[in-house]
This record gives sequence, structure tokens and C-alpha cells, in this order.
Amino acid sequence: MTASLSLGIDIGGTFTDLVILDPRDGRAVIWKESTTPDDPARGALEGTRQVLARAGVRPEEIGRVVHATTLFTNALIERKGAPTGLLTTAGFADVLEIARERKYELYDLFLEMPRPLVPRPWRREVRERLAPDGGVEIPLDLDGALREVEVLVAAGVESLAIVLLHAYANPVHERRVAEAVERHFPSLSLSLSSEIAPEIREYPRASTTVANAYVRPLAEAYLERLEAALRRAGIPGGLFLMLSNGGLTHVAEAKRLPVQLLESGPAAGALAGAWFGRNAGLDRVLAFDMGGTTAKLALVDGGEPLVAWGFEAARERRFLRGSGLPIQIATVELIEIGAGGGSIARRSDLGTLQVGPESSGAQPGPACYGRGGEQPTVTDADLALGYLNADFFLGGAMRIDAGAADAALGRLAAALEVEPARAAFGVHDVVNENMAGAARVAIAERGRVPQEYALLATGGAAPVHAWHVARKLGVKRVVCPPGAGAGSTIGMLMAPARVDRVASFNAALEGADLAAAERLFAGLEQEALAVLRETGARQAGQVRRLADMRYIGQGSEITVPMPERLEAATVRRAFDAAYRALFVRTPPGAAAQFVALRLSVTAPMPGAGGRLELPRHPAGAARKGSRPVFFPEAGGMLPTPVFDRYALEVGAQIIGPAVFEESESTFIIGPGATARVLPDGSILAEIA
Repeated sequence: MTASLSLGIDIGGTFTDLVILDPRDGRAVIWKESTTPDDPARGALEGTRQVLARAGVRPEEIGRVVHATTLFTNALIERKGAPTGLLTTAGFADVLEIARERKYELYDLFLEMPRPLVPRPWRREVRERLAPDGGVEIPLDLDGALREVEVLVAAGVESLAIVLLHAYANPVHERRVAEAVERHFPSLSLSLSSEIAPEIREYPRASTTVANAYVRPLAEAYLERLEAALRRAGIPGGLFLMLSNGGLTHVAEAKRLPVQLLESGPAAGALAGAWFGRNAGLDRVLAFDMGGTTAKLALVDGGEPLVAWGFEAARERRFLRGSGLPIQIATVELIEIGAGGGSIARRSDLGTLQVGPESSGAQPGPACYGRGGEQPTVTDADLALGYLNADFFLGGAMRIDAGAADAALGRLAAALEVEPARAAFGVHDVVNENMAGAARVAIAERGRVPQEYALLATGGAAPVHAWHVARKLGVKRVVCPPGAGAGSTIGMLMAPARVDRVASFNAALEGADLAAAERLFAGLEQEALAVLRETGARQAGQVRRLADMRYIGQGSEITVPMPERLEAATVRRAFDAAYRALFVRTPPGAAAQFVALRLSVTAPMPGAGGRLELPRHPAGAARKGSRPVFFPEAGGMLPTPVFDRYALEVGAQIIGPAVFEESESTFIIGPGATARVLPDGSILAEIA
């Protein structure tokens, strides 16, 4: 039998989601397994056994496995990567310490800045220097470089980042050092800035390269163990990894550049929002993914999530810009909030209600899980408000202790000196306002208004909260796609292969050697297509050429899609249009310049389906009953019909309030809503 099925594995903070997909007809089976924080792979493998049994599928029928993990991000946050050294140009050993010399909290006298991943004794210098145009100013002292590396190896360094000045313009010195180190110290893992982040700005380039070096030995060991475990389980298919840019790559590329995987899980949620949005015929979507630990929001315009060319990892203040390590990679543009089902609610020092960012995680989890958790969480509040069904949590596969939730909320209410019902809705409402506030800022920064978007909810908790978040934003349409509780995993299985590459090209537009730019683009494309072929993509790929540009004298740039043929006039029109779309006006008479050239190539993956078909239930069983559900617009608890969403026929219309239950999540709509089932199985609710 041909191994034709796809298996997706997404390890989250509370649950590990697994989906088996048959790309031939879209049939899929979903399973949620509790994450095992001590060894995430253990929960993933147990979940694999469970989903195979549930689907009635033999391991040898799995043709490919797609995986997203937070393991490498956690290694940065917890400082549990490999002992890492830095070899840099003489005089630049303290770049990681100096950083940007900018405080992210201006008036905090006790501000904690991100600690460098490489301690000062392991940052060694080598005599050499390149000019900004790549010309050699000081020849490389190769013998001196090897002596410095020898000191690092003797000190126990296992991974080395090589970051030489202006290597983005000319990699010759970095490559000579790397070749010599490989000969003399073959067991040392190497990361070169000219391969990891060949862009201007010394601190972000060094930070990105060091982060890659820091997690690379961990990534190599983890992926090799996972591949071996899958083979032992009898699964013959290849392993593919979700990237932060919303695409897939093969294992060898993931081992070489694991820094590209740091945002793989959140990116999958945004990709799911885009895929489901296209299927529902929606052009602009606010993809809202909320699980047990965090909530993520992503803007989807024209059916594609927005992509940024950098983000921050391991923030000292998790949700505060400037407090983390800059990472220069292509990543889906995300807003992350410390709001998940496991977010802990407490009385603040000011006597107000505070929810998150601390989470109860998978162990012990919310109080209602009955695993020893005693602090009230968002899930406990949702249960008390009638949004969740204690007898149908994970389709009845998980026992829920409603009494423990009530007791935890009772203690919170006593601390706040309010009624328990008010405390429960306060928890729910604070979380919703946090998410709505973040969404308002993100949409405004793009020059848009919320009413232009539909809110599309994925993750175990997002469908429960989407209705009230939409009301706060003024959004009129809310969508809950099929399989919403495992939306990120479904997004992974539908993802294309993707490769992003960048090359430095610092030149004023007027008089620029555009033929040289064309040659750079051609080289980037050749390199990207080689990676795509190794990933097994079905087609040559869709190529997008972009450039980082700015007006001369500006300190930052924007990324601009390039015309098919590079001509000064058409490039200038494209830049001015992109600038005007962000900032409304352009400075009169200002000259423009290139900073870098970027290339993005995507191609469909074998085994990626074009549709999703989840098991249907008899139509006669659509109405499951009724229960009291809290709606503030109704002044309290309201008798609300409960539906089995997979028993609803396409085209069915339901007037709110209503609860739609599935094994992995629950979708809530309030009074005044009109919901209908779309052809793809999504439920679209419109707010009157």
C-alpha cells in the first residue's frame, strides 16, 4: 500500500494537537493529547498512537509527518541551549552587551535587559576587517583565529557563532575561518552570520547568528531522536518542519538553520486562519488563535498572512517591545498576548482583577482539570459561565471537576469582594479586552479599521471568546472553521514549502547598478529552488522579489514588492506607493535607496490537501439540548440551545444565542446573531 496520509503534530503549552489527513478526499481525524513538559516528544508519540488508533490507520500508511515545536524558543527563554562561543572582529566582542543602548522602559531604574547568550569570556576577537563595500582593509589573521577557537573548545564550548564585521557584504573571511575550524575541530557546531543573517546592523546580525548557534546542537539531537522514534513506530514518511515564515522545510535545513523555527507554532495558527478564510470566501481576516497558554492575532490581507522580517525572542517582559533578543528572520507578523485557557486570575496589589500572563500550563493545569491546580483560570471561569460543558470536555474524553473550578473562583471572588458570578465574567471580560486592545493597535498600525475584517477563531479557547472580542472591536462577522480546536495543526498540513533569502544591496536608487541587483536575485532564486527540491515540493514555485528601501537619511526601511523588471522609474513608483500606504504621504523631493534584496519562494507540498472533511453526525441529532449561558447583554444567565456542529447541514441558519460543540472546542454566539453553515463546514455568525 502507498503511504499517502499526512500526520501533523503541534506541541503546545497545554495540549499536543495531532491530525491525520487524507489529501485525496480531505478526510481528517483529530486528537488532543496532554503535553508532557518534562519530555514533549513523549506526549507527541503517545498522541500519535492514539490518533492512529482513532483513525483506524496503520503506521505504514503515513507518508509524511509535519511538526511544529516551541522547544527551541523555550531553550532561549530558559537559557538551556548549548555552551556557545562567539568569534568576532577585534573591538566588537561587546556588541551583544551594548545592544541598541535603548531602554524599553524609560523610567525603570531597575530595568533588566536581555542577558547575552554568550558570556563575556567566551566572546573572542580576531584581527581582520572588511569595509562596508566588502573590500579588505585588514587581512585575516587565520592562525590567531584558530588559537582563539582552541581556547573556547578547551573551555567547553560546543557551538561557535562566527560574526565578522561587514560579512554581509563579503563572506570571504568568515568562510576561511569556518573551513579551518572544521579541519581542526570537526566536532564543533558552526553558524556563520553571512549564512544566517547577511544584513546590515551589527547587533541584530550577531544576535540572530548567536541564537542559531545556541540552539543548533539541541535541534540536531532532538530532530534525530524524533526521526528515530517515528521509524521505530513504523512510520516511513519523511519529517518536515514548520517555519516561522508560514512554510515548510526538510529536516536537514531545519538542523542547519533552527533559528527559523522559533515561531513555528504561532505561524501555523496564522496560516490556518488564512487557509480557512480563503475557503470561506473572506479576503480580510483577523486570525485569532487561542490555546491554553497564549493568544495570537495575525492580519490576513488578500488571503495571505502578513510577513515581517524580524521579531524578538526571549523577552524580559514577555509582551513589551524592545525587551527581547532581536532575530532577523522572515516570520508571520503576530501579536501575542498572555491570555489562554490556563491563564491565572488573581487580585493585583492595587486590588483590581489581573489575568495572566502567568499560566497553569499542562501540569497542574486549571483547577477544573483535577490535577492539583488550585488557582482560578480562564477555563474555570468559562466553565462557570456555562460556555463549556463539563460532561463534554474533549468530547467527554477528559473528566472535569466543576466543583474545583467553583471553589477556586470563590476564593478569587472573596479576595475581590464581589459575587462569584461577577468574578467569573470579570476574568472572561479582562482577557477579551486584552485581546481586543492588541488587535486595535495592530489594525491601526496597518492603516485599517476593524470593521474591514472578519474574526476567524482557531485553537481550543478562541471560539469561546471570539463573540465577545468581536463585539468589543466592532467586527460584524465571526467565523469558526471546522476542526477549530486543532486549527494550527490543520494549517501545518496545508502549508506550502517556503524559502526566504536575503542579500545586502546598499545603493542609492538613482544610478544603482540594477543589472547587479538582477544577478543577486538570480543567485538567491537558484539557492532557494535547490532547498525546495530537497523539500520535495511539487512545482518550481512562486517567486516573489522584494527590496528593503528607505529615503536617504532615514534610519529604518520598509519592504517593497519589486516589479518584474528592475527599472529605476518603476521601482521608485513601487516604493512611493508602499510608503504612502503606510504613512499616507511621502517626503517631497527625497531620494530613495536600496538596503537589501529579498526573495521568497513557495511551492505546494505533496500530501497537502485542498479541503477538509471531518466525520459527520446524523442531522437529526443536531440539537443536543439547552443550558444556562451568561451573556452580559442579556443581564445574566440565558437558556441557550446547544448544537452538535457536525450534525448541522450546509446552509443551516440559527438565531443566537447558541452554543456549538465539537470535541476540540466550543463556539459561542450571543443574542442578536445570525449564524449559517458555509459549504466548507465553517460557521459564519453575523452580529446584528
